[in-house]
Amino acid sequence: MKTRGEKFSDVITYIRKHWQLYVIFLMPAFLLTLIFKYIPMGGIMIAFVDYNPIRGILASRWVGFKYFQRFLSSPDFLTYLANTLKLSIFGLAWGFPVPIILALILNRISSSKLRQRLQTILYLPNFISVIVLCGLVRILLSVTGPINQLLGSQINFMTMPGAFRSIYIVSGIWQGAGWASIMYTAALAGASQELREAAVMDGANLWQQIKVVEWPAIKDMVVIQFIMQAGNIMSIGFEKAYALQTDLNLASSEIISTYVYKKGLIDGDYSFSTAVGLFNTVINVILLIIVNKVVSKMNDGKGL
Repeated sequence: MKTRGEKFSDVITYIRKHWQLYVIFLMPAFLLTLIFKYIPMGGIMIAFVDYNPIRGILASRWVGFKYFQRFLSSPDFLTYLANTLKLSIFGLAWGFPVPIILALILNRISSSKLRQRLQTILYLPNFISVIVLCGLVRILLSVTGPINQLLGSQINFMTMPGAFRSIYIVSGIWQGAGWASIMYTAALAGASQELREAAVMDGANLWQQIKVVEWPAIKDMVVIQFIMQAGNIMSIGFEKAYALQTDLNLASSEIISTYVYKKGLIDGDYSFSTAVGLFNTVINVILLIIVNKVVSKMNDGKGL
């Protein structure tokens, strides 16, 4: 029987012998990743220079951390940071368990036809464009919309700063929870049916069956997804927040990504907006590392 070193040597020999095959299949993916992921990273230099589009990045005057200091000393810095964190943390707290619960419920449905129909209904909102979704939300919550007609009121929810966060999170859960449950549903397919039947025969209730049979099947998937989502707390896309913004709810709807968009593309302050975006990315990386370490310690050393 071959040792591990001999097996590794055989793999290297095979790759050297058939290197053309690997080049043909890997080169397109490598080039796409290089062109669209790594080369644009050179643009972060704009954050450290007084960028002039005519002169270019290298010919622009070096200013160091000037724009970072400008953002951190801005009176609105804490407001934008708090709005971003609140949307992310509350969205994670309320939205993360929903796909797990949906997967557990779907796994309990014995009729395959009924389960497939429910899955189709749950997955459909994921294919709705963010802009279309925001348009639907605006119509539903308008003064003359169905919600106000149902309540018999004339409340303009889209102008209320206190309602924006709930609208954003609930609409996000409705759109993405069904699709996100696919991974957990697939993981639950590997749960031992014999173990479940044995638990039922032993008189285990629903909670005990989930704890003993189903939870171990999805535990690793839950940990990985939690680390990824918690590590992306600062990565809220501007599209949805910007599409749901009004002049009257800016107090809670203005987040770092929308601020970057307005400063960079609308005001043309490229260096400042790049600095703010880079600050946001650095915080994300730090959070990802911290969350991964914390979860790995709580999960017997298992993390990303």
